[in-house]
Order: sequence, then C-alpha cells, then structure tokens
Amino acid sequence: MIRHCVLLKFHPDTSEQNREAAAAGIRALPDFIPEISNYSVGFDAKLRDDNYDLAVVGDFANSEDYLVYASHPKHLEVISELLVPHLEGRSAVQYECGSE
Repeated sequence: MIRHCVLLKFHPDTSEQNREAAAAGIRALPDFIPEISNYSVGFDAKLRDDNYDLAVVGDFANSEDYLVYASHPKHLEVISELLVPHLEGRSAVQYECGSE
C-alpha cells in the first residue's frame, strides 16, 4: 500500500471561507477518484504556532493507483483553483506501508 501525506500552509491573509472551500474540495476527491482506498483531511488543532494548517492522508493499493490520483483532472482542478492561489507552503511524502 502507498500512503500519501501532505501538509499545507495557507497565506496568513487567506479567509476562513477559502480555507473551508479548499478542505471541502479535497474531501470530495474520493467521490471522483475510486483509486483512493482511504482518505483523511483535517485542520491543525493549533497546539503549536509553527504547524502547517491542513493535513491530507490518502491510502492507495499500489503506486499505479496513486499516480492515477496524482494526475486525475479533478485532483488537478482542486489544486489549481482552490489551493495554489492561497498556499504559502506545501510538503508531501509517499511511502509504502502495511508491510512493516
């Protein structure tokens, strides 16, 4: 299984409405991309000042399914329309899990 983890940091002046719209767009992706096995999206709990704002964790059966997701038109639409205009930073990692 491939696990995809993303941390997103919004520009400080990004409105709550735009932050919520971005999260809603991300949360809707499993409705469009059946290759997603499991998906979790959540805002930071604000326990530390230096954290990112939003986390996304997606699980995929294999690398091929992850690559379908990564290049899927709906995923790219959410990135370009709801994220890129508001992001200050992004970090991501994909790793194999479940076979430890």
